[in-house]
Amino acid sequence: MRAKYILSEVMVGLWRNVTMTVAMIITMAVSLTMLGASLILYQQIDSMKGYYFDKVQVSIFLRDDISTQQRDDLAGQLQADPLIKQPVIHETKEQAWNKFQQQFKDAPDLIAATKKDALPESYRIQLKNPKQYNQVAAEYKGKAGIDEIVDQSTLLSKVFGVLGAAQNLALVIALVQGLAALLLVGNTIQVAAYSRRREVAVMKLVGASNWFIQSPFVLEAMFAGIIGAIIASAAMVVGKIFLIDGSLKSLASLLTPAPWSRIYIMIPILLGIGAVISGVTGWVTLRFYIKK
Repeated sequence: MRAKYILSEVMVGLWRNVTMTVAMIITMAVSLTMLGASLILYQQIDSMKGYYFDKVQVSIFLRDDISTQQRDDLAGQLQADPLIKQPVIHETKEQAWNKFQQQFKDAPDLIAATKKDALPESYRIQLKNPKQYNQVAAEYKGKAGIDEIVDQSTLLSKVFGVLGAAQNLALVIALVQGLAALLLVGNTIQVAAYSRRREVAVMKLVGASNWFIQSPFVLEAMFAGIIGAIIASAAMVVGKIFLIDGSLKSLASLLTPAPWSRIYIMIPILLGIGAVISGVTGWVTLRFYIKK
């Protein structure tokens, strides 16, 4: 009987404040979508860092006037270096030019404006520990025949720095949206309690417990939070299908795969956050309201 009464009060309360309930659901959905997306982005960037930094190369560009003896001595030293993974890749000017043409085949003007001799001969090496780049660079920099040493991890760090900034921005926006959702939940619960203040007063006079009085309002907040979380989960599934596996699929060679398991794990997390945060906010708001 009590459960039936509480559920009927929940439905009445939601219908009475339908506009604010819809606003609360939408705000909760937006904040949870951004929170879930930022958490997945964190995992994705960590995955990409591990993938790319493990494959990162150091390019040792050679001078045009390097002698055969200098080239052979450098090759022998690189092959014997315990910090370097084998094999060491030697790229001639001709190979560099062919690779350049293949990479920029869709930009014929760039190819036409680039001289064949502009691309230097090089050695491409991988370090067993990418963090030891400075040690390797210090050892080979200035040796005869070497023009420049370039570490791809430095370029990748800049790229991941930009991604990390976007990641943090998304998280900040999600937290701001979450705060707005909590304030809206609290305000909606206060309005609902005020509109039923006479019923609340009567229940208090007949000895109803605070828990019994608060239950319909808390369940209203939890209902809105759960619906918002369901919408957020659906938005993430749609984003996975149409964005990650759709329009961004052409970038598959650059982006590491985002497995469905990350989406599946995020759904119950969002449902839990939506229900618990909304319920706790409603309960805390009512404790102060009912004590007045």
